[in-house]
Amino acid sequence: MNSRINQPGKLRLIKCVSGFVLLVMMVIPVNAQAQEITDGFETPDAAVGLAAGDPAASQPTSAESSGSNQLFIGPRRLTDIVKSGGPLMIPIGICSFILVVFVFERFISLRKGRIIPGPFTKRFLEQLREGELNVDSATTICDRNNSAMASVFRAGVQKWGRAAVEVEQAVLDEGERTSNRLRKYLRLINGVATVCPLLGLLGTVLGMIHAFDSIATVSSSAVDPKALIATGISQALLTTAAGLSVAIPALIAYLFFSSRVDKHVMEIDALGMKVVNLISLEAISESKTRNRKAA
Repeated sequence: MNSRINQPGKLRLIKCVSGFVLLVMMVIPVNAQAQEITDGFETPDAAVGLAAGDPAASQPTSAESSGSNQLFIGPRRLTDIVKSGGPLMIPIGICSFILVVFVFERFISLRKGRIIPGPFTKRFLEQLREGELNVDSATTICDRNNSAMASVFRAGVQKWGRAAVEVEQAVLDEGERTSNRLRKYLRLINGVATVCPLLGLLGTVLGMIHAFDSIATVSSSAVDPKALIATGISQALLTTAAGLSVAIPALIAYLFFSSRVDKHVMEIDALGMKVVNLISLEAISESKTRNRKAA
């Protein structure tokens, strides 16, 4: 079994995930709860109409004439929410797409069956104990398996019959390289968890600046400033909510995959030491001495 996903497999995975994300954004609506506008607040559309001098905007609707001050917002699609949040919703959306793709990739690549295949590991160690393998046959078996565990075994086998320190160092060096390969893309996931809250905060600050600038440029007699503040803050906070919605799963995924990699690395080191104790010069000499005494 291969320890890495081949390139066509990665491309198919990215295409499937991207199609799913686009389907969710374009098709699935997000239900927004009805929001009540308190006395003295006006709807954003009415505020814009008053600021533009449109007399029709100031005419009360049937709901307003009956004394109702409630504004009911129907289902909103994700695309509408992204547009309301401003331009910084675009990099946050890109980060969310990257997160989904590489979380799927790490879920597949870090399965124990791909890293430490049980049947191969058990059979290889048994053959070494029984003396059924030599350098060439053991190397061929490891090359054929091509897993992370097999690469560590192969590094030790190449030092067959040498001092235990030398064999152990070869196993440790290959284990370190394997650990680096297993941690592939984890920094990217951690980067998403770090950057997204900052993008959300930046979007909120820019939105607040825009809201207060709108208040400063509109005459207080033409429109209620509280309505402008409420609308501006609502739109500004969308970026913070979006950034945190991406950063929290990214942080959880990073911690989860880091712990899984640490667990795999510890197990690989333990199994590598078993190979050292079977093929080192000291182990071979001890085995020959034991066989002579038994004979």
